[in-house]
Amino acid sequence: MKKAIILGAQGQLGSDITNLFNQHNIQTITPTHTDLDITNLMALKHLLSAQRPDVLINTAAYHQVDLCEENPKTAMAINSTSPAFMARMCNYLKIKFVHFSTDYVFDGEKETPYNELDKPNPLNVYGKTKYHGENAILSENHAALILRVSALYGKHPCRAKNGLNFIELMLKLAKERPVLNVVDDEFVSPTATSNIANILPDLIKQELNGIVHLTSEGACSWHEFASTIFELTNTKVEVNKVDSSFFPAKTPRPKYTVLENTSLKNRGMASLPNWKDALQEYLKQQN
Repeated sequence: MKKAIILGAQGQLGSDITNLFNQHNIQTITPTHTDLDITNLMALKHLLSAQRPDVLINTAAYHQVDLCEENPKTAMAINSTSPAFMARMCNYLKIKFVHFSTDYVFDGEKETPYNELDKPNPLNVYGKTKYHGENAILSENHAALILRVSALYGKHPCRAKNGLNFIELMLKLAKERPVLNVVDDEFVSPTATSNIANILPDLIKQELNGIVHLTSEGACSWHEFASTIFELTNTKVEVNKVDSSFFPAKTPRPKYTVLENTSLKNRGMASLPNWKDALQEYLKQQN
């Protein structure tokens, strides 16, 4: 792999992938939102035809959950129609296509980790458009690799979260308030974007295809995640457990979206670190 186009390269995940690829002396082409509107299919076609990269990596998504409900056509265009076209072009031009999907394709009713064979049942427009995108991609390109990720955090600002990931938000709020209320009935596998970036070249080299789960090992509630952040940073703050109903949401969200990395394990490939170890490493690098 010598040349990669990375869409969404200015985001949390895309930034870490770009940095990692540059360290591996892989040429990266990273168009910004201004350079390329990914819903402009002719612009996509021109970019891929002109550059002919070895791999196209799509981290771009419309993932502000409430906005997806308000703008379902935009969500469908960005999360499904454009990725499907990317998949078709990559198939035609013999370019490897890697697309990032989400734990929100599931409804959270299972209460044990979801594997790749579990049937999705998304609760909201975001999840529905991402699931539609998965199906559309694989119908266009059987060699495409779709990586489902969960509860991402990284050192680069996330535009959808006002520039703060969950860790930074908790530490900020702990300075401002003596008591925090954090949800204890929603469970995830918090995953560092740097860990995903580190394993990605190997996944591409192994020529994986289809749907693959890629999250930290283990799981926790948001309350446990917050409490562990404060414990590891020696932050003194009282953290109350509350139900998700404490924070009325406009959009339904699944309560349990823990993913099991079954496909990787079945291939004998190393999984990502446990979420606590990854968090500790992230905090160490931030200091």
